[in-house]
Amino acid sequence: MGFLDALFGRSKPVRPDLDQLFAVPSAAITLQSSAGFTPTGLGSVCFASVEGGGFSRIQDEIRGLLDADASRTAPVEFSQDSYGYTWLLTRHSPDDVTAVVNDLHAANTSLKDGGFGPQLLCSLVGFRDERQRPLALVYLYKRGTFYPFAPQPGGGERRDNGLELQIRGLLTDDLRIEQDLSRWFPVWGAPGL
Repeated sequence: MGFLDALFGRSKPVRPDLDQLFAVPSAAITLQSSAGFTPTGLGSVCFASVEGGGFSRIQDEIRGLLDADASRTAPVEFSQDSYGYTWLLTRHSPDDVTAVVNDLHAANTSLKDGGFGPQLLCSLVGFRDERQRPLALVYLYKRGTFYPFAPQPGGGERRDNGLELQIRGLLTDDLRIEQDLSRWFPVWGAPGL
């Protein structure tokens, strides 16, 4: 960053660091021991779809790569939300959060290496507590940070802000947490949540 950038308050955008995803298994231990949230075995990647054969080939490549894993409990699923974004959902045994993270990393890397990095939005790993409250650790690709998302159970689009702030406090030593709360956007109905 140059002198004029500092003077005018401009900063360089954070470079995505997909290796940050590998911190999730240790964060999962903290979540379980400190807050009673356990992994669900579900994870997803959200990206903006692009028309064309190249993008279809990348999706097929990702499906082939991930479905080759014998530890998977179901094939990889692709779906589209009401905003037109595509979601990839991966499923593993709830006690294998590392396999979920490996899938998310592989999918993100394949999209990035295929020239579709700008289309990547976020990835999430799902958790639940004994009261079946959902929680997701959401990784913002373009920021290289995480935030907790806790929709209130029972339908509707309400979130448990108190729980999200509590989880943020628990995970500051495990994950690079997004400091700007306005970037903690809701991912209502996200596969894997």
